[in-house]
Amino acid sequence: MYLPRDLITKLYVHLQNTRHPLSPPVLILTALEPDSLCACRILTRLLKHDYIPHKIHPVAGYADLNRAGQELVSPMKETKGGSGGVVVCLGVGGMIDLGTTLGFESDDEPLDFGGVEVWVIDSRRPWDLHNVFGGYNLEPEAETSSSLQSRAPDGVVGGCINRSYKPGRGGIVVFDDGDIQETLSGERDAYLALLDMPETDGDDEGAFNDDTEDEDEDGENDIVNPLPGQKRKSWSDRDDESSEEDDDRPRQRRRSNSSTPIPEPARRPPQRGLIHLQESSLVPAEDAEETPSAQPPRGPSAKALRRKLQRMRITNRTILEKYYRMGSSYSEPVSAMMYWLASELGREDNDLLWLTIVGVTSTELYGRSSAGLAVSTRSSDARTVNGWMGVRGSRMRQLLRDEVRRLNPPEIGSGNGKVMSAAESAGIIPTTGRSPEDTGIRLSPEPKFLLIRHWSLYDSMLHSPYLFSRLRIWSESGMKRLHKLLAKMGVSLVQCKQSYTHMDMMLKKELRTKLLKYASLYNLDDMVPAAETDARDRGGAKDGWGFVRSWGWRATLSAQDVGVVIGALLEVGKANTAIGEDGRIKPTQSQELEEDSSAAESEEWVSRFWEAYDALEDIDSLKAGLPTAQYLHRAIFRTGTSLIGKRQIKHLHAFRMCVIKDGPDVPLFTHPAALTKLALWIGEALAEQEKDAAGKLAHGGRGTPLVVASLNEKRGVYVVVGTGGGGGPDTSFLDQEAQKEKKYAKEAKAKERNLRRESKEKIKEEKRAARRAAGYDDDDEDETESEGSDSDDDSDSDDDDEDEEKRSRRGYGMNKFGVAFQDVTAETGARVRIDSFEHCVVEVRKEDLSGFLESLSMKAVVG
Repeated sequence: MYLPRDLITKLYVHLQNTRHPLSPPVLILTALEPDSLCACRILTRLLKHDYIPHKIHPVAGYADLNRAGQELVSPMKETKGGSGGVVVCLGVGGMIDLGTTLGFESDDEPLDFGGVEVWVIDSRRPWDLHNVFGGYNLEPEAETSSSLQSRAPDGVVGGCINRSYKPGRGGIVVFDDGDIQETLSGERDAYLALLDMPETDGDDEGAFNDDTEDEDEDGENDIVNPLPGQKRKSWSDRDDESSEEDDDRPRQRRRSNSSTPIPEPARRPPQRGLIHLQESSLVPAEDAEETPSAQPPRGPSAKALRRKLQRMRITNRTILEKYYRMGSSYSEPVSAMMYWLASELGREDNDLLWLTIVGVTSTELYGRSSAGLAVSTRSSDARTVNGWMGVRGSRMRQLLRDEVRRLNPPEIGSGNGKVMSAAESAGIIPTTGRSPEDTGIRLSPEPKFLLIRHWSLYDSMLHSPYLFSRLRIWSESGMKRLHKLLAKMGVSLVQCKQSYTHMDMMLKKELRTKLLKYASLYNLDDMVPAAETDARDRGGAKDGWGFVRSWGWRATLSAQDVGVVIGALLEVGKANTAIGEDGRIKPTQSQELEEDSSAAESEEWVSRFWEAYDALEDIDSLKAGLPTAQYLHRAIFRTGTSLIGKRQIKHLHAFRMCVIKDGPDVPLFTHPAALTKLALWIGEALAEQEKDAAGKLAHGGRGTPLVVASLNEKRGVYVVVGTGGGGGPDTSFLDQEAQKEKKYAKEAKAKERNLRRESKEKIKEEKRAARRAAGYDDDDEDETESEGSDSDDDSDSDDDDEDEEKRSRRGYGMNKFGVAFQDVTAETGARVRIDSFEHCVVEVRKEDLSGFLESLSMKAVVG
């Protein structure tokens, strides 16, 4: 089931009214990422305000999620002695069938939620359609409600929850950010059509052969699609393949050769059990009525009906298959959804707003866009990707800027009475609060430097991925360009290597002006956001301006600073670094795993979650994490410079590839998120190289896809991540109005087609009556009906071309590495483990990497 955005408070209000301090706690399952962590902080604030008990359980991957289902969720079921309750999944489980993963359905037991209600808030796409349009207990079968759709709970229509729905009876509820209603209408119709479609004997592919037998005697080719309350079988029969590792991942539709389940790209929705297709099962009502002729009119033969039914089934399955294979992408951040809930409840304040801003900002640090994990293209053209979700992301940031102005009214200047802050009026990057009690949020003209308030200007520019790619800092000539830029700005190396907070005040005041003056000479047009008086600002919208918050005089940090620190705490861990004798941060021995197992590694990652969780609301812990963030980005700079400078990046057929297997920083990049940051860093530099060589970005403006593999020597595996290379045009949201017009045109066309069909049916019926009255034989009537049904199918196919074009346009430029990884695993038999919630991150056995990459190079990884 899915909850529309305009009803987002419905379930929470019911929770308020039915829970008290002695009720069973709400279980919160959260992913180990900054966005989900911020969303968890927002949700716990709401629950604490309403005195609702809750328990937080971080999960590192699918193995942890499966264990949480067995140990925490299953005991909550009323059928197992529990009292029911609510489970909230933040950034977890949106892409897999949670019915099997959390233990609501098994091989031996039918689907039974036992009073447990699961809320799914996830930004990863594609959705698992079982969660979206299914995920509920069926009502008892009655004479008037035998179909599965009619047996849905009251208040659920077509998988959509409406205002009459009564929560608390259990089920899976997906929180819709608007995408389900706007973009999944075709997939919804296909899923629901398959839901109650009767089954026939024989293979679907054999349906088009004229010599297909009506029924197999042995029944071996029967297609069995059980009820939603029963076990659902995979389309393939690979569930019993041999294994070299324990299967601790959730049961999926498809498995790799290492018995590690991989989410099935095209899952079959639950359907009715196998039935015998009668001649009257699909006969229109008007054909069944008596006619004035001596004998009743004959409907289409069973063979013709079977062929039509099989065509419909294959068409609908193809729609679902294409949706799952469209590629991975991201939608609205989880923290933004939680802030929307708080806003609808009237609970928004500065603390929740800041958590939302940090969560949204962190998504760009990890390259999340409407095209999956990709390098963000930066351009003044509004029709290209800008940030985490292109045009939609720009709108989100503008809404956040409006919220900042609403909750933090600016001071009134003493000069001309204009409302502005001192930092905004002078264009200075704020580094201190306005007063000892200042905890407000401000807009700031943040340059694309890294941790500038907590580093020197030189180090901040040196470790900026934006300057790294455009100045070619990995080379000696690139370093000279950086020094020349500083010299033209009138900043000496001695001054710029001081801490930024201790730099000369005049230099800091003039820094923005000088950066704007010389940026165009070095292809750095987007290095500094537009000034308030700039024509590009569009009336004070402050596009590109960042967010800054002060904690009195104790600290002032930008949202990007906090996102960088929180990410470093999750990926490296504060306890895993120490100060060396030379003053540099060095990893301690505890960073290396003592046990050669993924379980020990995931436990270590979970322990880091609590460090990051505490740091979000403890400024001292946040400041203590700054050295860890600096160490991580120094390692990224060193490794990226070495790979590019030594030409260790190979150009294969479909993507570029590099392998990290030696060096002091290799242990850092066994964490998927840290490796993703390195891949994005390198990918941005490669995109600029391609732009210089060809005058434009390759792959339709998205850059070459990149695969980076890092060796985990302790476990004997390579962690592999694939990035899409670039965002490309944000076609998902640029033409929304045009799509609405096409939708209205399509509805009008459908009405016209239905009228035309009714007219044809009347004409056919008159012809039949005339033939019978003339005494002609009706032996050939079945074939006529079959041909007529075929022509109707062809007409439907032609009319669906527009939907097909829309779906293909929606998948343009998406990251298809997740699908490609699954295909290669099935073809080559490589020992691959997919445990990360990011399906474009996998683990490959050390000895299987070369064959895996060779087969992967022939796959289409970007649409």
